[in-house]
Amino acid sequence: MSKTSPNAAAQSRERRVWYLIAAVIVAALPLFVTDSYWRTNLIVCALNILLAIGLDFVLGYAGQLNLGQSAFYGLGAYSSTLLVLKLGLPFWAAFAIGTLMAGAAGALLSFFAVRLRGHYLAIASLGFAVIIYQILLNWISLTQGPLGIYGIAPPPTVAFPGLPQIAFGDLRNLFYLTAGFTLIVYVLLDQMVHSPIGETLTAIREDEVSAASLGIDGPKWKAFAFAVSSAAAGAAGCFYAPLVGTLVPDAFFVSESFMILAMVIVGGMGTLVGPVFGAVLLTILPEFLRSLGDMRLIIYGASVTLAVLFMPGGIVEAFHLLRHRLFPEGEMR
Repeated sequence: MSKTSPNAAAQSRERRVWYLIAAVIVAALPLFVTDSYWRTNLIVCALNILLAIGLDFVLGYAGQLNLGQSAFYGLGAYSSTLLVLKLGLPFWAAFAIGTLMAGAAGALLSFFAVRLRGHYLAIASLGFAVIIYQILLNWISLTQGPLGIYGIAPPPTVAFPGLPQIAFGDLRNLFYLTAGFTLIVYVLLDQMVHSPIGETLTAIREDEVSAASLGIDGPKWKAFAFAVSSAAAGAAGCFYAPLVGTLVPDAFFVSESFMILAMVIVGGMGTLVGPVFGAVLLTILPEFLRSLGDMRLIIYGASVTLAVLFMPGGIVEAFHLLRHRLFPEGEMR
């Protein structure tokens, strides 16, 4: 029986330390950020991280260019909300069903797109996003179309014996809920990409023909990657609805897919931690530039363009290059 190498064990310990640091940061942020506007932005940040790491799982590791993430985001939001409002299901049951529905839709898309790759897959997934958007916009009897769905309640209050009630109408508690869930998803994805699952997906990304010659079932693993990615987007949608209290189709327009893709690219594809930095940067930066009026759009666009041109590997690659220049001897050991 093979044993874990010392290097792999050390890397595993290092990842657990970073998990702990991330948990401390999540716990501390609302204590320092007390303004309701910025707490709302923190929640949006957590949702964007969830969307970005989900996309990175299928794009950065399986090599599948999926531009339909906005569709799964919208499916999760609308399905969970309609299950609560029209069928009276509890929020958490609707959350689970909405997440599973988004994951199933992703797996279904992968079966139709199994023979496609590169820009052909991008066009097919973009077409899927357009179809879902048009359904949300025009199925007025179900979704209210452009009129929107209003009065969406936050997740129900949680009460434990002998402890104060946890009301998610409080932005601090809602942040802990969304950020905590995002951290759990990150840990699960990180464990997967550092397991044989990650190696299998990487083999498909690098050379699907060679992977098939080794007995790897490409269509099955693509479906798995799509399902995991879209389920993460669906879960983000389930949290989005109670955060804003209203749903309109324009929140899930196809441009949202390109924004999520930008977060992954700017952060660094195939690193998982990179999209976290990319999501934080592209969520917070527009807020800091808001005082500049319309000029903020030019600065924002120029910043993203320069980042892609001069940091093609994203923030993570730039960090590694900087560390190599500052500590060249440490890199060689």
